[in-house]
Amino acid sequence: MLTFTLYLFIVIVAIQSLYYLFVFGKFAFAKAQKTTPKRIPISVVVCAKNEAENVIRFIPILAEQDYPDYEIILIDDASSDTTLEIFEEFEKKYPNIRLVKVQNNEAFWGNKKYALTLGIKASKKDYLLFTDADCYPASKDWITAMSSQFTLHKTVVLGYGAYEKVANSFLNKIIRFETMLTAIQYFSWAKAGRPYMGIGRNLAYKKEEFYNVKGFISHMKIRSGDDDLFINQVATSKNTAICYAPESFTYSQPKTTFKGWFTQKRRHVSTANFYKSFDKIQLALFYVSQLLFVILAIVLLAFQHQWIIVLGLIGFRYLFTWISLGFSAGKLKEKDVMYWFPIIEIVLIFTQLNVFITNIFSKPVYWK
Repeated sequence: MLTFTLYLFIVIVAIQSLYYLFVFGKFAFAKAQKTTPKRIPISVVVCAKNEAENVIRFIPILAEQDYPDYEIILIDDASSDTTLEIFEEFEKKYPNIRLVKVQNNEAFWGNKKYALTLGIKASKKDYLLFTDADCYPASKDWITAMSSQFTLHKTVVLGYGAYEKVANSFLNKIIRFETMLTAIQYFSWAKAGRPYMGIGRNLAYKKEEFYNVKGFISHMKIRSGDDDLFINQVATSKNTAICYAPESFTYSQPKTTFKGWFTQKRRHVSTANFYKSFDKIQLALFYVSQLLFVILAIVLLAFQHQWIIVLGLIGFRYLFTWISLGFSAGKLKEKDVMYWFPIIEIVLIFTQLNVFITNIFSKPVYWK
């Protein structure tokens, strides 16, 4: 049995090396990205529901972007706080802001996709750039950087949505590491010709992509997925580009409690159940290989079975993961989380296992 376990451990390390070196390496070892301004007309779309505290801080940042031809579509999704009133004041103050007021609709109650659909239809530009109401761009060149990746054939652009750093917070490091790892995955698979997701905090596509698939109609009944399920549906090797220039990043305030972050991860994981089969399989294989690596390593070391070989495999695995993730962290300005990498990875692996088990017995809460 121990010999079989060792052979299985070798296979797991081989699978991990394929991911980190040959898939994730496509992003990790890519050259620094340069942006060439395109100056194409852009509609920045922001959907908010009870986000008064955030929009009053972040919408002015969007309105101060250094870009010659853009509008901001502010969508108020039937907020019960003062979000709508704040949006109305912004509409008066900034000439390029247009407001979309969404009333509660019994057929689409609390459905963000319905609100976004109304905003997209109200937009005047051919290219759409999305961010969330609790996000802000890293620079005044955010629109310039994201739009620079559009070409005649590249009509979908995947960006990076980072989280702010919180000093002396281990939870913050876990959140940022997990966010970074997710970005490495979808950037790398996009470069490999298999794009499978994007994030609504920083995502762009040509409006015709939305109309070609009749918007969110194929997954309208699924409460989440206005970003990743849509990209999973429309993105291809030919029409998708990635943008990882530092000026293209957006930032959000991270959760400050483990419970809040855990609830957020439950929503993300449940949405992945509706991805295409290949994407679900590759994501599942990656996670299972991570989990089995830790479990099998502990078992083999506990019984001291071929411990020299086992330690060598463990060292080899951490060497190539550290190199791959380290280069990627440099591109995404997240180097500090790598100092805690082995510990964060183990915590994250078992947190994800807890998320999977919890989702089996109860449904996560979505957009309210």
